[in-house]
Amino acid sequence: MSLIKVSARSRTAAVAGAIAGMMRENNQVEVQAIGAGAVNQSIKALIIAKGYLAEEGIDLVCTPSFVEVDIGGQERTAIRLLVEPSPFGTINELIHHGSQIKLEEQ
Repeated sequence: MSLIKVSARSRTAAVAGAIAGMMRENNQVEVQAIGAGAVNQSIKALIIAKGYLAEEGIDLVCTPSFVEVDIGGQERTAIRLLVEPSPFGTINELIHHGSQIKLEEQ
């Protein structure tokens, strides 16, 4: 699985492009961040990537988790975001499908 490591100084547009590119290639990517600034950049990049991929009909879901990583012999806690395509398609497809269900129930 592809892993993108994000720092507080990472450019959000560059990270977003990497997320979108890896989603197109692998259909899944993990984003890892240590510290509040890095997590902030990761979330902003994820939102931008979501916009890039929405133009192609791909909606994203994100599952966050804590992971222990070794950095220079010290164990640190990182936040890892597992990014995958939504099993429900795009939000527009979901809304359209939901409206069809309501019409069929009447």
